[in-house]
Amino acid sequence: MDTLKRKIVADSSSDLIAFDAADFAAAPLKIITSEKEYVDDQNLDVAGMVNDLLTYNGRSSTSCPNTQDWLDAFGDADEVFCITITSNLSGAYNAAVTAKEAYEAAHPGRKVCVIDSLSTGPEMVLVMEKMAEMMAEGLSYDEIEKKSRQYLKHTGLLFMLESMANLANNGRVSPVVAKVAGLLGIRVVGKASDHGTLEQLNKCRGESRALDAIVNHLKELGFAGGKIRIDHCLNLEAARELKSRILKQFDKARITIHECRGLCSFYAEKGGLLVGFEKRLAAE
Repeated sequence: MDTLKRKIVADSSSDLIAFDAADFAAAPLKIITSEKEYVDDQNLDVAGMVNDLLTYNGRSSTSCPNTQDWLDAFGDADEVFCITITSNLSGAYNAAVTAKEAYEAAHPGRKVCVIDSLSTGPEMVLVMEKMAEMMAEGLSYDEIEKKSRQYLKHTGLLFMLESMANLANNGRVSPVVAKVAGLLGIRVVGKASDHGTLEQLNKCRGESRALDAIVNHLKELGFAGGKIRIDHCLNLEAARELKSRILKQFDKARITIHECRGLCSFYAEKGGLLVGFEKRLAAE
């Protein structure tokens, strides 16, 4: 009997262009200005894009993967486990569901699981890592889908932003809320809500207070020393400092640091941090 070909697929807001734990493909989002279109794939110069946007004064927007982009990412896999950026901020999930229906209709017997992360970036990757673990253990398609959805209920996302201009310009947050982050020295700390929207938690004067706020919220939201993934937009120093502060409180925490790719860099903007974490019940 032939071995099933299994694959994990995400849109590029996962901040991954490669994933060694499983066969993987990313469907790219795009960042669009009147001067240039940035495709969020392995060829994107993220730092160059971020610096371009700092001096750009025109309108900008983003574009989600279309149905064909998702179909290309599915490839020829028998079973696909797909996770997308929150449907409350992007049409990526709806496009992936349309691609699933087309793929399964064209290939009877093949299956595609599409999960709305209600989040982005590092929280998506935590779920992908769980999927890869279950695939390696030989769990069935139905078991992987069920347990992936359960695990997602026990993960979370916190963020720290120096600017929310791009979020406001694209209707993702209120301009009034965004204006606060534009004030000198103010950092906005927030989380991905249970509905997949961005929820502001604190307005902190200075980065140090913002990092302390993140650590406090980790405790409040149920982190108990499991996995944390910190993604940063051109702010490695703050990511390392946050890691150090977390380890002082949770010495057994397993923390990795990564760079944001294009889409998350566009919305987090220079200096931003995204923190995906496991909650206390993740092992249940």
